[in-house]
Amino acid sequence: MALQCGIVGLPNVGKSTLFNCLSNAKAQSANFPFCTIEPNVGVITVPDDRLNKLAEIDKPQRLIPTTVEIVDIAGLVKGASKGEGLGNKFLANIRETDAIIHVLRCFDDENVVHVDGSVNPVRDKEIIDAELQLKDLETVESRLSKVQKQAQTGGDKQAKRLVEVLLRFKEVLEQGQSARVVSFDSKEDQRLAADLFLLTDKPVLYVCNVDEASAVSGNKYVEQVREAVKNEGADILVVAAKIESEIAELDTYDERQLFLGEIGLEESGVVRLIKTAYHLLDLQTYFTTGADETRAWTFTRGSKAPQCAGIIHTDFEKGFIRAEVIKYDDYVRLGSEAACREAGKIGIEGKEYVVQDGDILHFRFNV
Repeated sequence: MALQCGIVGLPNVGKSTLFNCLSNAKAQSANFPFCTIEPNVGVITVPDDRLNKLAEIDKPQRLIPTTVEIVDIAGLVKGASKGEGLGNKFLANIRETDAIIHVLRCFDDENVVHVDGSVNPVRDKEIIDAELQLKDLETVESRLSKVQKQAQTGGDKQAKRLVEVLLRFKEVLEQGQSARVVSFDSKEDQRLAADLFLLTDKPVLYVCNVDEASAVSGNKYVEQVREAVKNEGADILVVAAKIESEIAELDTYDERQLFLGEIGLEESGVVRLIKTAYHLLDLQTYFTTGADETRAWTFTRGSKAPQCAGIIHTDFEKGFIRAEVIKYDDYVRLGSEAACREAGKIGIEGKEYVVQDGDILHFRFNV
């Protein structure tokens, strides 16, 4: 499954600099608003030491990691919900993403102008929140005007249920809150809510872009953000995008690790961001491996074997018979599939098996 995260934020907060660190694509990074006019899409390889370890064992012809798509979206300004700046284009692009990476400027630099004249990440966050909430409210009210008529005149039970979902969203949006604070108990209501594709219903990761001196411990601006989002259940990541761009230019892994060690970090912000994005969307990884190919596959936590088989090919799910499962630790300890089979470490699982993170799978199917 292709995970797509949209990087958003006010102009000149470091979105494009961060994007350049994350991908091989090079967005224009300049000191003026709207330097990213069209969304730039970069594909990031997800780092996973387990994949490399399996490749060392099987020595496959191909090694295929899983990936994340990052979309750098044009800067938003106050009034975007009414079409100000590049608002409509921004809102259309963000609607297509799975999660939002909201970059907040948490550094002082008189050489980098701020669109609102001063550094205040909480104010910046509230500007973007308000614009997205206004657009969602517009979406909800428009849908309500159509569905309420169906519910009243046609006696449509589904329409009545959708009206209830829409009214709950309308209530919180009118209070200046995001749609994600609303939770639904029934799966049907959850599906109806998801089908609305509301902007503020997407999971969000706040990235505090700091200066080099604050890369490890953060600063006063980061603490202000933590306080502002403490009731949202959102993740916060502290990243020095300028430093990350320097790390990205280094040729070898050892050079990058040495650089990180010098500034007191164990992992780069890029690695931490990808891991956090996975956590945000409740994603996990399973593997297929052999002499031809060792590959990582992304799935949603709690998925059953047929669903995971369908990620490889829809025929695998349609004709699913069983899954042969080897635990990663067993595979590494015993050193091959044959050794696992001999040791009785291959489990035969049916349609109700819930796939676990790190499982090595071989699917049997018939179509």
